[in-house]
Amino acid sequence: MEVSRIRALRGPNLWSRYTAIEAVVTCHSAERDLRLTPIFEQRLRALFPAVGALHANKPSPPISMAHALELSALALQAQIGCPVTFSRTTPTEIEGTFQVAVQYTEEAVGRLAFEKAQDLCRAAADDGHFDLAAALAELRELDEDERLGPSTGAIVEAAVARGIPFKRLTSGSLVQLGWGSQQRRIQAAEVDGTSAIAEAIAQDKDLTKKLLHAAGVPVPLGRPVGTLEEAWAVAQDIGFPMVVKPQDGNQGKGVTVGITERGHFDIAFAAAAPYGTVMVERYLPGHDFRLLVVGSQLVAAARRDPPLVIGDGQHTVRELVAEVNQDPRRGEGHGTSLTKIRIDTIAEARLAAQNLTPDSVPAQGQRVVLRNNANLSTGGTATDVTDSVHPDVAARAIEAAQTVGMDICGVDVVCETVMRPLEEQNGGIVEVNAAPGLRMHISPSFGKGRDVGKAVIDHMYPDGGNGRIPVIAVTGTNGKTTTVRLAAHLLKANGLRVGMTNTDGVYVGGRQIDSGDCSGPRSARNVLVHPDVDAAVLETARGGLLREGLAFDLCDVAVVTNMGAGDHLGLNYITTLEDLSVLKRVIVLNVAPTGTAVLNAADPAVAAMAPHCPGKVIFFAQDGRHPVIATHMAQGQRVVFVERGDIVCTEGTFTKRLPLARIPITRKGQIGFQVENAMASVAAAWAVGVSWQVIQKGLTSFISDLHGVPGRFNVFDYRGATIIADYGHNPDAIAALVAGVDNMQARQRSVVISGAGDRRDEDIRGQTQLLGAAFDEVILYQDACQRGRADGEVLALLRQGLQGAARTRRMDEVHGELLAIDRAMNRLKPGDLCLILIDQVDQALAHIRAKVDAAAAASPTARAKRQASPRRQPAATRPRRVKAADTVVALGFRV
Repeated sequence: MEVSRIRALRGPNLWSRYTAIEAVVTCHSAERDLRLTPIFEQRLRALFPAVGALHANKPSPPISMAHALELSALALQAQIGCPVTFSRTTPTEIEGTFQVAVQYTEEAVGRLAFEKAQDLCRAAADDGHFDLAAALAELRELDEDERLGPSTGAIVEAAVARGIPFKRLTSGSLVQLGWGSQQRRIQAAEVDGTSAIAEAIAQDKDLTKKLLHAAGVPVPLGRPVGTLEEAWAVAQDIGFPMVVKPQDGNQGKGVTVGITERGHFDIAFAAAAPYGTVMVERYLPGHDFRLLVVGSQLVAAARRDPPLVIGDGQHTVRELVAEVNQDPRRGEGHGTSLTKIRIDTIAEARLAAQNLTPDSVPAQGQRVVLRNNANLSTGGTATDVTDSVHPDVAARAIEAAQTVGMDICGVDVVCETVMRPLEEQNGGIVEVNAAPGLRMHISPSFGKGRDVGKAVIDHMYPDGGNGRIPVIAVTGTNGKTTTVRLAAHLLKANGLRVGMTNTDGVYVGGRQIDSGDCSGPRSARNVLVHPDVDAAVLETARGGLLREGLAFDLCDVAVVTNMGAGDHLGLNYITTLEDLSVLKRVIVLNVAPTGTAVLNAADPAVAAMAPHCPGKVIFFAQDGRHPVIATHMAQGQRVVFVERGDIVCTEGTFTKRLPLARIPITRKGQIGFQVENAMASVAAAWAVGVSWQVIQKGLTSFISDLHGVPGRFNVFDYRGATIIADYGHNPDAIAALVAGVDNMQARQRSVVISGAGDRRDEDIRGQTQLLGAAFDEVILYQDACQRGRADGEVLALLRQGLQGAARTRRMDEVHGELLAIDRAMNRLKPGDLCLILIDQVDQALAHIRAKVDAAAAASPTARAKRQASPRRQPAATRPRRVKAADTVVALGFRV
């Protein structure tokens, strides 16, 4: 078994809506049907019983080694608690080669599971050894490192439940919620609305106490110190018992409470000093409570109890701690609801205060406290008391949070009970914490868990918003870029700041921020994280879909322009038009339930996608009598078609007509494929609620020139001839261009063409077969990049396509795109038409533009205008009027 081309599909993809690891697996002949070697399955299940039977969910034999790999990779992840359920193995057209897709929740974990699954399958095949326990431990440790912590995870889960998309910005806890201008950001339990000043105040325990005391909030006495001697002096002033902690601290690090004698005090100071300035304050008797404030509401409260064990008269303290730590809820970090209890110098000091050591055997029923502070991060437990908090206590907690300026705040209160006001029981607020841990409220040791993640999301999106912006995804074989640009233009005309990706680059608000072919998911993600984007229009090419999947979970509009057999068939195991349709259909499958698919009714492969759309469908076609259009219209649904020189948009009894004469890119309806692009764009704008007045205005102002749609039917006037530059590069695009050119009058027609090497032979030949029937002269040139073809191979295929051409009388070959353009333009006479199929878009268009401008400047009309305008004398000889403030240096005085 050989595994190649492993890649992560980070969004909805060809196989499912889940993120997945995809690999190409080649099995040798003996591995293609495991029924012939039943011992393999026995060995596999002996090494890893959880893998289950290989025939499960696989009713169609034979089962290959690739299937075993798939099931093993999935089961390994499930065994460590990853919520994964999807996997699939699909044979390719190459015998013995399969595509395997396995769901993951964390990419690094999915990759490692795939790697371990290979080791497992090879061990089973070779009757070798596989250390299952070590593999699971490694996967579990990696998963804990990679996945979101409980606080961030709770907020993200609440966001997902609301339908808010999210994206991890780092491998840590920094997460973006929402898209574009609707985005918000969190880091753990801290939101982007919290100021750095408020966070700095919360970290300064002394300043916090001063502000709270000034606001009338009860706090314990105390102050910061610099040395042990100074600390002891303060302790004597305050009196025992006391608390020693870092002035700037969190998660209970370096905190010791309930100190009653000098030895314990010295240990506590040593524990706090590494974290900075030390704080000494009066110990308030009572229980330790954490009150969680979000915005202006108390949303949860918990009593925190210090780590302790109960003696049984038989086991030592150390043994009792080890037994308590066996609780599966306890872990090493913050990934579990509880943390393991540690025996360190702080614990030993607390034991000494109880006349115990770690090796003492406590009596039956004796409570042995390991720490005085009750932080969960040091092994404490939490009991939910949210429903018991007195209104006055809640008010003091909210007041403390607002005094510091925190959006999300953990307020630490020490008192006998939260059921009575603090002032009545000598209680107080001892700390105000930024980015508080939420796990004690989500999964308390005792009592009811609280949905604090939802409270945070409700605070961040108070009006019930979902953080989304309108997203229009466009795919198909031809017309994608023009449709994207025109749809973006219509949204811009509606007053929106539009982010756009296409094969020319990435644009935000009309400014290009990236160049090149940017029709993949990486560029789309860059648009969705940009804060100045109110709406996104994303070209979604097949390559990016195959490499990574979609950049979004849902779109508002999915536009499929058309399907063509010349669209890279034969690459990446997409060999038929049906394969291509299934791939392009991915954007339709991921339309939001409230969204719309815009589909070409005249293309059977596209029209067949309609039943797969979770939302509504708008069909478009030039023929209003097309059966699909007629049926959809009869059902009162939205359709777009052409009738008597107008684009007609209708739904039920509503009809809107848009004259083609006022849509420049269609050249008054003469260019059929531009008419289709305009209809698709209009339908997309209609679907997202753009007004008809704005749509009409946008259609009129959109020009198919070098700036509007570079490389898409750009028309130039050159010495009385017409030049059309286009990036058409497959037989379907060529056919559409030929049909458009046929509607334009010309004395003689010529074409300049090359061919992309990553097309099938028949597709390359098909291009010149079409052109040979429509053009008098053909000039062939070789692309700068042959894409895997030998030198001259593409030109040979193009020549073959011209054999027996019905119309072409002359065929030339030129090595170099710009040289080919020069030869074609130099031959043009008034009334001629030349179609130039460009490869290097920017370079070729700039070259054509320069020649056109030079010809225009040299024309008789331009010369006549220059002669008619009054000539000005050169500046050096022209008499100059002297102004009052001029200095005449030669005469040495001011005039």
